[in-house]
Amino acid sequence: MFTVAALYHFTRFEDPAAIQGPLLGLCKANDIHGTLLLAGEGINGTIAGSRAGIDAVLAHIKGLPGCADLEWKESTASTPPFHRMKVRLKREIVTMGQPDVDPVARVGNYVAPADWNELISAPDVAVIDTRNDYEVAIGTFDGAIDPQTKSFGEFPAWWEENKHRFHNKKIAMFCTGGIRCEKSTNYLMGQGVDEVYHLKGGILKYLEEVPQEDSKWDGDCFVFDARVSVGHGLSEGPHILCHACRRPLVPADQEHPKFEQGVACHQCADETSDADKARFRERQKQMTLAKQRGTHHIGGV
Repeated sequence: MFTVAALYHFTRFEDPAAIQGPLLGLCKANDIHGTLLLAGEGINGTIAGSRAGIDAVLAHIKGLPGCADLEWKESTASTPPFHRMKVRLKREIVTMGQPDVDPVARVGNYVAPADWNELISAPDVAVIDTRNDYEVAIGTFDGAIDPQTKSFGEFPAWWEENKHRFHNKKIAMFCTGGIRCEKSTNYLMGQGVDEVYHLKGGILKYLEEVPQEDSKWDGDCFVFDARVSVGHGLSEGPHILCHACRRPLVPADQEHPKFEQGVACHQCADETSDADKARFRERQKQMTLAKQRGTHHIGGV
């Protein structure tokens, strides 16, 4: 069984590049795989490995400037959810493209999972899902508004076009682990919204702590690793990934006439050219050969 740790922390890193090498070296020394993003605004990512290895990396991160109070969400995976380790330098640890947004300065009101149901059931509260459209498609909270954005960077434009819908409403926002809400609540406060709330720990914490019989969550939660989705109790969900478009599928979708393993699914078959599909077929061939040899193809997660 593999321990999976999803984490983020907003803090000021004066020199993220100086952090990159030692962090990557420690992860490799402890056989930890996944992706960590570093930027001047902090750290974000998901890693997986042994209990001892995860503990060693988390202890190291907590020793970084401003990270002593780092929080993370843990779950488990029956098979390796990642096959490589990457520590990348980025302009933002979650891309919104709003230079004035600063979660270190202020964010919305945190709401614990145990109090979330009561908040989102109130008639004067508008509940907004800040995730991408393909994430929302497999699960969301009852009554939540789907902005139908393809990337988080589209959220500010969506808000500008739709803010008239939320006059005199409290705004409750949520995302997978909480990082997108740190930025989106700060953004709305900068736009003059007085009462903004967000789910502390995100959907993952809610699914971990709130019993299914009391839950207002419908479906599964998309995760950015080989498990594809998790459900209540953070148990692995039924979804697989289309390796052409990276959208989640249920196993029955493989029976669709437009499905071709590693090449296309019913959602993306009409979005790619014949040249794209030929390239995908070659990649899939190499992945199959690598699996037969007992190795992992570089195109995997």
